[in-house]
Amino acid sequence: MNKIGFNLLPWSAGVSASVFPLLDRLKAIGYDGIEVLIGSPDSQEYRALAAQAKSLDLEITGVFVLGANDNPIASDAAVRQQGLDKIKWAIDRAHDLGAKVICGPFHSAHGTFSRAAPTQQELAWSAEALRAAGDYAQQADVVLALEAVNRFESYLANTMGQLAELMALCNHPQVRAMYDTHHANIEEKNIATAVAQIQPYLAHVHISENDRGTPGKGLVRWEESFKALKDANYEGWYTIESFSRADPDFANAINVWREYSDPWEIAEEGYRFIQESLQKP
Repeated sequence: MNKIGFNLLPWSAGVSASVFPLLDRLKAIGYDGIEVLIGSPDSQEYRALAAQAKSLDLEITGVFVLGANDNPIASDAAVRQQGLDKIKWAIDRAHDLGAKVICGPFHSAHGTFSRAAPTQQELAWSAEALRAAGDYAQQADVVLALEAVNRFESYLANTMGQLAELMALCNHPQVRAMYDTHHANIEEKNIATAVAQIQPYLAHVHISENDRGTPGKGLVRWEESFKALKDANYEGWYTIESFSRADPDFANAINVWREYSDPWEIAEEGYRFIQESLQKP
């Protein structure tokens, strides 16, 4: 059965008690869970958030990215090792959260480019790191849901076809894939084909409008995405991912230069939009 989640990034990129009041209102709207960025270092904060969410019967998923200093496809073996170590660290934090899924484009460093097309060696390095991370994740009962993001954010995997090739190369039961409507809207020519390509590996979905605002109020071809996911018998999370400038440092880091929609408008209208979309034949 599908569940509906909301990523807390419109309010905060950190994990702390400051986000606790958000959970009550999200639960009242009807959400089954929240998603948080795994990035701040204090494990106690993650455990505290897990306890608060559990008290409200909310589940948690995590999202995670890597940077240039811990790039698993870097030519420097020491940097690649730092990338694997950082993924393992994120898995530990997911365990603190009680999260069963970590999603994101951590097959490579976000926003880091070689100024060339991806090489077979880079794909092999990525698959090697993810395979080792998969072994570690298996012990924690965490699924790694890798993300293909648009060409302006990454170069290793921009489409579902490319991501499926990486999944096949990795060939690990704990290393799965996700589908993000925002990135698909930029990179895919045919939504049905894209979802069919990733269907064998699909473990998570991000619902995100073309402008990162309220789902259903932009240019994403929603009917095509929901139909394709239904045809693929997808039964995982539909998690809204949107951004704001509430956390200026984080917003600047991901090139968010303006406000898109009020976060609570996104949460309330987005929840209704997903429910209505899932009920369509």
